[in-house]
Amino acid sequence: MNEPAVPWRDVAARLQPFIARRVPAPDVDDVLQDVFLRMHRGLTTLRDDDRMTAWMFQIARVAIADRGRDRGRHPLADQPSGLEPAAETNDDDRPAEQALASCLTIFVARLESPYREAVTLVELEGITIRAAAEMVGASLSAMKSRVQRGRAQLRCMLEDCCHIAIDARGAVTDVEPRATAGCSCQPRT
Repeated sequence: MNEPAVPWRDVAARLQPFIARRVPAPDVDDVLQDVFLRMHRGLTTLRDDDRMTAWMFQIARVAIADRGRDRGRHPLADQPSGLEPAAETNDDDRPAEQALASCLTIFVARLESPYREAVTLVELEGITIRAAAEMVGASLSAMKSRVQRGRAQLRCMLEDCCHIAIDARGAVTDVEPRATAGCSCQPRT
């Protein structure tokens, strides 16, 4: 099978603005390079040259999402070296988050066995999904499903228990127990 001819400069000119709208400026070139690498590796699997544009933008979306996940897991490692990390917030400044965290451990303990282990390993202990799958002897896709289902169950439990207010950055600003739930997720005063 012959590889289609790819004018890489044209591809870069189309993808760079797309990526720049979705990632911080210092990451644009890194993500673009990652997209090129993924495209090069998968070029032989492209069956229809007419679908090249959709294919390359799909690869770019996946690379952007992967970059976002990496930043979420390692936020301090991605900071420019000239900047100091933000001052730690005192635990006393976040009563809503503390109340929710205390409820979360109770709800994790209530999850069924495969979901409890998956959420504990991946979310609470910070182990990668692949490593967690190897630890429990499950396939990677099974572990991903367990983590996803466990998260969904936790979310339902928390939403049934409390009304949770979140700011624009995703930080918990207020936790108000629902009257019918009898929940103990109350901010400490």
